[in-house]
Amino acid sequence: MSAPATLHRIPRTPRRWWAWLLLSQLAVLALWGWLGWAWGLPALVLSHMAFIVPVFLPRSRLYAPVLVRLPGADRAVWLTIDDGPSDDTAAILDVLDRHDARATFFLVGERARARPALVAEIVRRGHGIGNHSQTHPAARFWRLGPATMAREIERAQQALAEVAGTPPRWFRSVVGHTNPFVAAPLHAHGLARVAWTARGYDAVDGDPVRVLQRITRGLHPGAIVLLHEGAAHGRSVEIIEAMLCLLAEEGYGVVEPPQ
Repeated sequence: MSAPATLHRIPRTPRRWWAWLLLSQLAVLALWGWLGWAWGLPALVLSHMAFIVPVFLPRSRLYAPVLVRLPGADRAVWLTIDDGPSDDTAAILDVLDRHDARATFFLVGERARARPALVAEIVRRGHGIGNHSQTHPAARFWRLGPATMAREIERAQQALAEVAGTPPRWFRSVVGHTNPFVAAPLHAHGLARVAWTARGYDAVDGDPVRVLQRITRGLHPGAIVLLHEGAAHGRSVEIIEAMLCLLAEEGYGVVEPPQ
């Protein structure tokens, strides 16, 4: 499958949300002055929620464009694997080879520097690499300020470019969270944000049956499937192989947008 240029959407106006924020607060002030606090206060709360809730919605486009599925009606999906490299990487690469499948590994910068041979092997076997932050600050990524956010993305980009030999073109937010300060570093480094269509919560649930049941609910032509490696339950390799078997049984191919 070839990926049209529009698939790779870099944020062009990283601070456009400021205009919406300003307009919303002017509208609240006008409503408060016209109808009083009984209307103005709820409007103020709702206007703030409109900018807070999208931070936690992986598919929200308020702060940056996001790719949630591949175009076309071909019975194919994009397999993405987060959080590596890890002790599972080599075995996952063997599984992918057995199924003649390609995937994109969204790697953590500091983990890539610690295991450069695994990153090189991912590239050698024809898989893609994406930026998944430098340190994977899962508990606080949503609230990172502009300087820290920029460092997380820039340092990972530098590390992956040096280790892999080419800079990534795709970025996945940690836990899918995307605050107002994500777009500027994505713009600076030519990165396009990728979310997902189908996920099984395999980072925390090691039961392949339950994981695949959840993924199946979001499975359709062009779906972006989210999986993980190195999960604490120790069954990531087994789950990925089960996923590939399911895709084959359902008649799905596994494709990857060109890097």
